[in-house]
Amino acid sequence: MSHEPQIKVPASYIRGGTSKGVFFSLEDLPERAQVAGEVRDNLLLRVIGSPDPYGKHTDGMGGATSSTSKTVILSKSSQPDHDVDYLFGQVSIDKPFVDWSGNCGNLTAAVGAFAISKGLVDPVRVPVNGVSVVRIWQANIKKTIVAYVPITNGEVQETGDFELDGVTFPAAEVQVEFLDPADDEGAMFPTGNLIDDLEVPTHVVECARLKVTLINAGIPTVFLNAQELGYTGTELQEAINGDQEALARFETIRAHAAVKMGLIDHIDEAAQRQHTPKIAFVAKPTPYTASSGKEIKMDDIDLLVRALSMGKLHHAMMGTAAVAIGIAAAIPGTLVNLAAGGGEHKRVRFGHPSGILRVGAEPVLENGEWRAKKAIMSRSARVLMEGWVKIPGDSF
Repeated sequence: MSHEPQIKVPASYIRGGTSKGVFFSLEDLPERAQVAGEVRDNLLLRVIGSPDPYGKHTDGMGGATSSTSKTVILSKSSQPDHDVDYLFGQVSIDKPFVDWSGNCGNLTAAVGAFAISKGLVDPVRVPVNGVSVVRIWQANIKKTIVAYVPITNGEVQETGDFELDGVTFPAAEVQVEFLDPADDEGAMFPTGNLIDDLEVPTHVVECARLKVTLINAGIPTVFLNAQELGYTGTELQEAINGDQEALARFETIRAHAAVKMGLIDHIDEAAQRQHTPKIAFVAKPTPYTASSGKEIKMDDIDLLVRALSMGKLHHAMMGTAAVAIGIAAAIPGTLVNLAAGGGEHKRVRFGHPSGILRVGAEPVLENGEWRAKKAIMSRSARVLMEGWVKIPGDSF
């Protein structure tokens, strides 16, 4: 029996927003894995520890949740007027595939800092003290993101007093701008409607039709009314993730919505596209107790949002979904806007399971169609570990 020795690959383990993942420089990957394909996917699967039928990621760097089974590959940008190309891979926990269909908005907060530390940003663009403006090309969705990274004494500042609900400790604030975040390949509202009737099997919900807002902004997202699903919008993770029937119901709705959005041709294809679209439900403000024990008052928020990622209720909010929330809230007539009371909302505060998140958006109506100019939010990031990740040499 042969025993293939382990190889080591330079990597960093970084928290970005309310997620964390393994970051690589493209040039540090084994040559065979520097191009997209099965070899690269197998390498990343082994790094994270997937597929894991036990759902624990004991033999890998993943954390067995959608927020912690993430990988990032960065390289000097191939695009003019950009500093770095950012490629995101969402690794399935229990299945052998990596989903490349979307971005991770939370980990975006860490991209600028990692790019600076790895010399991917021209030193001229990094001040001794101040803010470095890092121009990011998001390669999955072919969009521009701008990160404002604080610099102190010529190095990235990671510590600070900015508090982010869903993250235990304060850190330095990183402002992130998502420019023109809607999908260029189609309309921001793929059906042309702000609200649609989505037909679903009668065993999924009592009513065979659900009101939905389908939007391609930040990340393709399906918004529903909490009340139609029998929820209040104040639910925490255990209320959803402990209910297998509810999770199956959400996945069925997501699959039917993906077909209606034109993302897939048949509902059976949804199983191989777990990262997108996201599915979320909204409700009008009401007080609740966040997972940390923090009391959220009605006056603190404009609406409630709960979102699922990779088949489970997220412990806070995905950054890309927050972009979709901000843009949908700013457009009168969407389910998100109506939950926030209607009218105009250039900035919105929404309650999620861990607390509150604020996001700003600038949509414009042009030639009868809505377009998103930008969405803005503040996150934080911190390097947790750097060095090498080891995997068996025959695993990819």
